Amino acid sequence: MGFRLPGIRKTLSARNEASSKVLDAPKGYLAVYVGENMKRFVIPVSHLNQPLFQDLLSQAEEEFGYDHPMGGLTIPCSEDLFQHITSCLSAQ
Repeated sequence: MGFRLPGIRKTLSARNEASSKVLDAPKGYLAVYVGENMKRFVIPVSHLNQPLFQDLLSQAEEEFGYDHPMGGLTIPCSEDLFQHITSCLSAQ
């Protein structure tokens, strides 16, 4: 025997849907977390093919393996270095 509370389910579902849209990256982009404060950056997926960015991915794999604490890709470098690297990649 159970209870059905469609109004509550709909409200919770709408709330979860709205919050996931806020955290989603646009098509063609990827969210990553960087630095001690785990600041969120949204970068183009085209960066993933660049050797400079692949070095960062290798560091992330060495440090975290496939267990990323933020639920997204965590890059183990300072925010300043990450911004410098991504600005260099964007200028290419």
